[in-house]
Amino acid sequence: MNTPICDFLDNYQSGHMTRFHMPGHKGKAFLGCEGLDITEVSGADSLYEADGIIAQSEQNATDLFGSARTVYSTEGSSQCIRAMLYLALTHRPAGAAPVIVAARNVHKAFVYAAALLDLEVVWLYPDTLSRSLCSCPISAETLEQTLSALPAPPAAVYITSPDYLGGIADIAALSEVCHRHGTILAVDNAHGAYLRFLNPSRHPLDLGADICCDSAHKTLPVLTGGAYLHLSRRTPQAMRDNVKAAMALFGSTSPSYLILASLDRCNRYLAEEYPAALAEMVDFTDQLRHQLTQNGWQLSPSDPLRITLSATAAHTGIELAAMLRKNGIECEYADPDTLVLMLTPENQKDDLLRFAAVLSKNTDGVRHRLPLPSAKAVQRVSVRNALFAPHELIEAKDALHRICAAPTVACPPAIPIAVSGEEITQEAITLFAHYGIDTVDVLK
Repeated sequence: MNTPICDFLDNYQSGHMTRFHMPGHKGKAFLGCEGLDITEVSGADSLYEADGIIAQSEQNATDLFGSARTVYSTEGSSQCIRAMLYLALTHRPAGAAPVIVAARNVHKAFVYAAALLDLEVVWLYPDTLSRSLCSCPISAETLEQTLSALPAPPAAVYITSPDYLGGIADIAALSEVCHRHGTILAVDNAHGAYLRFLNPSRHPLDLGADICCDSAHKTLPVLTGGAYLHLSRRTPQAMRDNVKAAMALFGSTSPSYLILASLDRCNRYLAEEYPAALAEMVDFTDQLRHQLTQNGWQLSPSDPLRITLSATAAHTGIELAAMLRKNGIECEYADPDTLVLMLTPENQKDDLLRFAAVLSKNTDGVRHRLPLPSAKAVQRVSVRNALFAPHELIEAKDALHRICAAPTVACPPAIPIAVSGEEITQEAITLFAHYGIDTVDVLK
């Protein structure tokens, strides 16, 4: 597969062009990558008006993912989330309401998009009591009941799959419910770009999703910030035609060509050696999971390239992460109950075996985990009005009955406990304490 962006940058660098244009480093090596870091010079195309090398590269990605159209983001899935909600609202079918039905474990980028677009959100909560803020499993039956109770179809149903712990939703069943009710299924697939290249594919587009975003940089060899927005063949032509305008609405006019080049180069890898390397790593990860289970560790079901361990009776997930760090191993995420590692074919098998050796046998048993409160809340103020109103930072323990202004949560996992405009409940305060959140933004 060709790499038009990379080829142009290589030729531009080797041509020793005198650069009387941005960026200010003029191609001189400060970090070492500056020679390839350009702006929209002649022939370099323009991300949001692409009709040259970027358009060619995006077509390669479109073919690889089997979409109707795939476009690039250099600002991660956060930009894509805002764009796909905008597209869902502006291209909703006649009679559909400007409402998004969303599973509660959204990334805070969703909340910011709700404020910017002034959209109404109907929240979906887990079917059963959850043991993690990161997970919100929704059944087709729950979705059916929610959509049937609404006076009009929403602009979209929005879910996160895989979630931060690796839980995967039943996309096929949920999409069938959505389509029967005359709405679309939008998926935050930030953690699952690689799912397309399993055999068979487990990518949301192939299972019935209408629009979804992938953070390429999370699971593929792409620089941080590289992401895709995919539109399926079921989306209307007008939505596909307007996707670039939607991305431009929320994106910088100075996208990084280094990130674009990494997306471009990744296309060739995905088309050639990656599927075999992925299959080999998935098999090895399965073996590692079996070894960990045999050694007394409890693992949660997850997507194929994630290891999600339960904390032990003697050590929290945070303490386990610290122990690994002392041995030169950094995990993806840890909280009191869980430790998460994300793997790719670029990991070395010896490093994975070293990880298993450091953990050794679990002789402490599994930490007893009580279900967490759901923190269902009443929306007192719209998300938009709350986020843009005067607010103040107070101690979380003193926030009972106050109105949340900005979601106060670290990234990762960037999943809000209280959403802007909601009255903070005692359940929310319990969750703040559980996750170590000491302060919260509230309306003055």
